[in-house]
Amino acid sequence: MKYLLVLAIVLVVIWFLRTSRRADKPRQDTAARAPDGPAQDMVQCPVCSVHLPRTDALPGPDGRLYCCAEHRLRAGG
Repeated sequence: MKYLLVLAIVLVVIWFLRTSRRADKPRQDTAARAPDGPAQDMVQCPVCSVHLPRTDALPGPDGRLYCCAEHRLRAGG
């Protein structure tokens, strides 16, 4: 019975130390994990269907936007 009481006290101390360490760690807010800058408009390449920011896309002669020059040429542009 004495050993059971000692084990219970040790487990409570370990639990208390673990919870106090978690409270000391700084929390990461969603704002800290958010990407910098405003959201960008995304477009889809008609050849490979990959999505990319409109600013990174290459315009074709038909007005469609492509992910790379190879796909722009493959589409006939």
